[in-house]
Amino acid sequence: MSHLRIEELPSYTYDDYAQWEGKWELIHGIPYAMSPTPNIQHQTISHKIAVVLAKSLEQCEHCQALLPVDWKIDNSSTVQPDNLVVCEKPEGQYLSKAPTLIF
Repeated sequence: MSHLRIEELPSYTYDDYAQWEGKWELIHGIPYAMSPTPNIQHQTISHKIAVVLAKSLEQCEHCQALLPVDWKIDNSSTVQPDNLVVCEKPEGQYLSKAPTLIF
């Protein structure tokens, strides 16, 4: 039985990722299908975290709690954390700087 090594897999970029349908993450050029859809317990916990974060940040002019958005780490890695906090105004359609806090 032969095993495929990481170096032998095709490598993809953000431009490729942006064309795909469905929910994906791209880590070091390797695509990962984000399925199945998160279950009810996961979504309930994520919602509670989002509510607590939003309430905690109400008085902060610079920080905001976000639900999954693209964080383009570099051209070969884009992920979507479930809950995150950014403390500066994001530019464009995705985050290009590391969030302050990730769940």
